[in-house]
Amino acid sequence: MERTVRMRVVVVGAGIVGAAVARELALAGVSVTVLDRSASAGGTSAAGEGNLLVSDKGPGAELDLALRSLTLWQSLLPEISDKFPSIEYEAKGGLVVATTPAGATALQAFAETQRTAGVESAVVNGLDHEPDLNPGHTLAVLYPQDAQVQPAIATEALLALAKQHGATVRQGVEVLGPLLSGDRLSGVLTSDGPIEADHVVVAAGPWSGEVSERLGVFLPVRPRRGTILVTTRMRQRIHHKVYDADYVGAVGSNDASLQTSSVIESTAGGTVLIGSSRERRGFDESIEARVLSAVAAKALVLFPFLADVAVMRAYGGFRPFVPDHLPVIGPDPRRPGLWHATGHEGAGIVLSTATAELLTDLMVGRPVSLDAAAFAVDRPTLLAESH
Repeated sequence: MERTVRMRVVVVGAGIVGAAVARELALAGVSVTVLDRSASAGGTSAAGEGNLLVSDKGPGAELDLALRSLTLWQSLLPEISDKFPSIEYEAKGGLVVATTPAGATALQAFAETQRTAGVESAVVNGLDHEPDLNPGHTLAVLYPQDAQVQPAIATEALLALAKQHGATVRQGVEVLGPLLSGDRLSGVLTSDGPIEADHVVVAAGPWSGEVSERLGVFLPVRPRRGTILVTTRMRQRIHHKVYDADYVGAVGSNDASLQTSSVIESTAGGTVLIGSSRERRGFDESIEARVLSAVAAKALVLFPFLADVAVMRAYGGFRPFVPDHLPVIGPDPRRPGLWHATGHEGAGIVLSTATAELLTDLMVGRPVSLDAAAFAVDRPTLLAESH
């Protein structure tokens, strides 16, 4: 009887996107090896808030990807809960708050455009949903579809599911260069020796540009720094993910200088996470007082009671920034055998599941449910950055 040889795929990166891709490919019958030069969930996935948001995305390809991802996350929850400890999924909803008349006008218009694309939202009295909110706010919009997970635990859960379906995860293995068969990528050279593969998926978050360069192509993924404050534990006084209307503008900006906006929420452990900042300064890991002060000051505009709450610690991380603000998902025609699943910036947690589905659909030849061309590496808006 003739033996069927399974497709072999190397996934570079054991964060949330790499984990989701590994699970989806393994479910499709692919032989998967996940490589990470450090520990799983040790980079961007461990440094975020675990956002599953649609409230911050306008109509278009990214919102379509996010809405599909929310559906996939919902379908995953029973599988995860049966086999893995809680990923702290909370369907808490989001509350977006304007604090100026101009901000209220812009927020209301933005919410109306989102509704046409399938996002649920309603203008509400903010104090009915967050009693400790600044009563001087000018508008509040509730987004019931927004949710949250604990990102590091969610990453480990997806990796565990991938391994149950046959995937192998190798930590402490760094990709150093390509294995080539003519112009085609046939595997990777690593710090632990060569690994042959039919396809290689770069899912290395903000380090994807560096990995892609080692494999022979340019990819304009750059690190965008963010910092989060963590309070001491308290009784729950914040019930949703609450952020100011400036947040959407900060996400969509290409400005490299420091930008801050308020993103505030409670955790299952009783602390409050306070963000957020965005700044492009390479892989500089330093946490600076000027950033912490700016983040804290904006938080007080939404929740004045936080002035009397102690901050326990601060931490930061790097988002994979792409200039046209869309993930890169799919094959790279410049180097056959190379694939990308990166560039999600701060939305990698929510977008991971649909990213994995789309990439797997393309790789194994299944029908796709989304517009793959919008995320292609050779799209005009991304290629412009390559010259």
